[in-house]
Amino acid sequence: MSEIVIVGAGPAGMAAAVAASSQPGTQVTVIDDNPRVGGQIWRNGDGSTSSWFDRLSQCNAKVLTSARVISGDSLNRSLAIEREGKVQSIPYSKLVLATGARELFLPFPGWTLPNVMGVGGLQALVKSGLPVAGKRIVVAGSGPLLLAVAAYLKNHGAIIPLIAEQASLRSLAGFTMGLLAHPNKLWQAFGLNPRFVGIPYFTDCWIEAALGSDRVQRIRLRQKASVWEEPCDFVANAFGFVANNELATLLGCSLESGAARVDKLQQTSITDIYCAGEAAGIGGVDSALLEGKIAGYAATGQTSYCSRLQSQLRKAKAFAGSLNKTFAPRAELRTLAQPDTIVCRCEDVTLGRLRTANSWRSAKLHERCGMGPCQGRICGPAAQFILGWEPSSVRPPIFPARLDTLLQENSVK
Repeated sequence: MSEIVIVGAGPAGMAAAVAASSQPGTQVTVIDDNPRVGGQIWRNGDGSTSSWFDRLSQCNAKVLTSARVISGDSLNRSLAIEREGKVQSIPYSKLVLATGARELFLPFPGWTLPNVMGVGGLQALVKSGLPVAGKRIVVAGSGPLLLAVAAYLKNHGAIIPLIAEQASLRSLAGFTMGLLAHPNKLWQAFGLNPRFVGIPYFTDCWIEAALGSDRVQRIRLRQKASVWEEPCDFVANAFGFVANNELATLLGCSLESGAARVDKLQQTSITDIYCAGEAAGIGGVDSALLEGKIAGYAATGQTSYCSRLQSQLRKAKAFAGSLNKTFAPRAELRTLAQPDTIVCRCEDVTLGRLRTANSWRSAKLHERCGMGPCQGRICGPAAQFILGWEPSSVRPPIFPARLDTLLQENSVK
């Protein structure tokens, strides 16, 4: 029996599982570190996504939630996972990586103050029960997610004084014109237009500093030559996404532009390892679902289905490319962090200390940057953007693990 293991139960992983399970005689196992499937974007599910939850529950895939992959070996074709305090070795014949992405944070003075959060992070907390009714929340950074989250927070009673989008009005105008070729996306854009939800929307605008004592109380904003302060209770700030490529790197997969490099069947540079969704390049839900289907079909030899999806994927990728170009962080953001601004939050490493190093490896060895619990997931992309450093190799465990787990893994080997 063919054993297909899928890491990640977001849109790409769910689509891959459903596609792979359609091949008789295939054993499909889905691994995700969250307590429920859906990934970050479908954290709680809703009416528009229920069909995928239904499809996953109805196929023959085995789903392991609250299971964290801490290591992998592409030669022995196995993964080590930590679940319920125990380590398990999961063998595979084909592997699909659907590990998703995380938000990109760029440091500025005061960004470590309490209540300064990621855009998606704050939304996730509200979905989990954080009350925001009556709270003033500034939403800032870059990308369409700002609009969606601002509307979501407002619907939950928050006061949104403004949305600060760092992209220029000119680039946004060009992007909007390009939406004419994507009617469904144009309709979504109108649905999220801040004018329709009563939220002021500033382009060419970004946070220069967060100010406060025990928590953020106001922020300093810049829009071209104008600088002003805005009182707030929370800040939701992020500049797009970064692919979660740690497992792909550990397994030896080649990267391209920070994501796993794949062919038209979503196969990586390592035979029988596939990658789909944001881990193969930031592309949004539509691309993730198509890539997940292709990976699932390809991993089970159903390549005839893959060719039918290629034209759809090309269109989705073209839109994603335009989106990423429009909302790419501007050069001015590299100058926000000051010498005393903390870049590595886990180890309290400032930009001034980082500038004494000449590479990411040097910063890790001499300043402990990237050596804390997040293992460089936050400070790594920030240092790459500000200083131009390329990340170094990845070593297991790729997530913090209990000592007992590491001892168990060693005994299993």
